[in-house]
Amino acid sequence: MNTPAITLPPAAGTDSGPPAPADSVAGDSVPGDPGAGATGPPGTGQVEIVVPVRDEEAGLAPSVRRLHAFLAGGFPFPAHLTIADNGSTDRTWEIATGLAAELAAVSAVRLAEPGRGRAVRSIWLASQCDVLAYMDVDLSTDLNALLPLVAPLMSGHSDVAIGTRLARGSRVIRGPRREVISRGYNLLLHATLGAGFSDAQCGFKAIRRDQARELLPRTEDGGWFFDTELLVLAERAGLRIHEVPVDWTDDPDSRVNVRATALADLRGIIRLGGFGRLGRFVAVGAASTLAYVLIYLVLRRGLAAQPANAISMLVTAIGNTAVNRRVTFGISGRAHALRHQLRGLIAFAAGLVVTSGALALLHAVAARPGRTAELAVLLVASLVATLARFALYRSWVFRGSAR
Repeated sequence: MNTPAITLPPAAGTDSGPPAPADSVAGDSVPGDPGAGATGPPGTGQVEIVVPVRDEEAGLAPSVRRLHAFLAGGFPFPAHLTIADNGSTDRTWEIATGLAAELAAVSAVRLAEPGRGRAVRSIWLASQCDVLAYMDVDLSTDLNALLPLVAPLMSGHSDVAIGTRLARGSRVIRGPRREVISRGYNLLLHATLGAGFSDAQCGFKAIRRDQARELLPRTEDGGWFFDTELLVLAERAGLRIHEVPVDWTDDPDSRVNVRATALADLRGIIRLGGFGRLGRFVAVGAASTLAYVLIYLVLRRGLAAQPANAISMLVTAIGNTAVNRRVTFGISGRAHALRHQLRGLIAFAAGLVVTSGALALLHAVAARPGRTAELAVLLVASLVATLARFALYRSWVFRGSAR
């Protein structure tokens, strides 16, 4: 008996609600196939791998056959593969049901509403497997990383595991545009949410079922931001996140709407409170920048540009550290105040290198630049220095003391 397909109606209420119970049973497993020895309904055994798809009629069958063959070729844990069709309008569902009827330990589930996060959450909540994983249908991530992904979860060493394209040891083939977008997004997460993980967007993740039961009902996003939200919630809950450097090849046929996804990600970051602290830091930074400009203009009447810049930066840096300590990071009292100021001065030194270097470059290009040109260059350099200082504040200066 092969595994029939399942159709799930939309969950009532919020996106986080579990799907309706499956009305079918798993197909018989045969020796050598993934899931050998596993019985019961789809999603039982040790590992469930979800492949969310939407309008993927061209690449679905080759990818599923390749993944199925990989699991049958020596993967040490019984595994079940679920194709999660979310809102396809082409022949994807027809192909998925055909694969489910043909291949052992493969099932197909159809959700009426689109959304990768919604599909993954629905299948994971219904699964009885010990470890729940998902991967993108293009199989951009080398499948040899699958065992290192799930093994720490099976052993109990970690709670969540992610593939990362941005850690040492990863080998990535993709264009500069995608590289800049990916690194910029993860830097934004570090700056706004204090994220400690290196790569939120790699479509290659796994979680222990007991932890999934706790976290998934707290997630709200049904789209691409689901990954980020899940990881941020996991970090805030103190879960252990294992990172696996992966070999990853970009899919040239990717149809992700970058602009719409970016806007949705920004809304998600705001919802998670990511810009609250950054907003206060920006306000303090704006006031500090104004003070810096006024002090610089006064000192410039009697000093050369470099010493005027250094003194202005030093005075405003001391004030900026003190105000950010109280207003942005919520630290009151004298405990560690001196340490914070000393670290703040080191952060100031980094900013001084940036602004002084910008001034030196300006004077190398133009022998006698006007005050307007100096201020324009200093303002841009000061913005760069401010972003660097915020990252240092978050990760080092006030680490362990902020509320």
